[in-house]
Order: sequence, then structure tokens, then C-alpha cells
Amino acid sequence: MANVNINTGVRRFDGIASIIDIEGEVNAFAENNLMSAYNLAATGNPPKIILNFTNLQYMNSSGIGLLITLLIRANRQNQRLLAYGLNEHYRQIFELTRLNEAISIYDTEEAALAG
Repeated sequence: MANVNINTGVRRFDGIASIIDIEGEVNAFAENNLMSAYNLAATGNPPKIILNFTNLQYMNSSGIGLLITLLIRANRQNQRLLAYGLNEHYRQIFELTRLNEAISIYDTEEAALAG
């Protein structure tokens, strides 16, 4: 059986946004957990879905693929996908892959909520 090392939680902010708190590893084994969290966060169609990467331990190319899947789902629902809490290494990966052009990156939760 696959070694799933991700925990997610969803917080809602009065129809403004939902935040998905991500803790652990975002890789191919995280798909079910991450998609379930997205489905919960998207309930009620908030205009923003915010990914909290503050407790991210590891993300690989499969994890980037999952983020693209989330981005497609959010776009189909006319929702914006935003992120905060990325360390410098993952910020560089977002820039190299140009994912930062589709997912706005912020330094803090407050900035993402206001963004």
C-alpha cells in the first residue's frame, strides 16, 4: 500500500475564501486527500481557494501536476487559486514552471485573503 504522508484541513471565511491547510508531502499519493480537501473547500463556490503551504515538507513533479488539476477545477468554477507559505525553494519551482502566473503567491494568509 502507498505511503500517504499528507494531512489537510479546510477553513472557510464567510463566503470570501476557503483555505486548504496542507501538511506533509504533495506527491502522487496525496491525490485522494488533496482532491477531497478541494471538493470540501469549493462547496458554496467561494471566489477564492487558498492553499496554505506553511507546513509543506516535500513536493515533487506529481504534486505539481495535482496543483494543475486543482487549478483547472478552480477555473471551471470561476474561482481563483492562490497560495501562501511557500519557502524559497518552492517559490523558485513555481517560477520555473510558470505556475506563479496562474496561482498568485502571497507571503501571508492575510495578504492572500486580501489578494
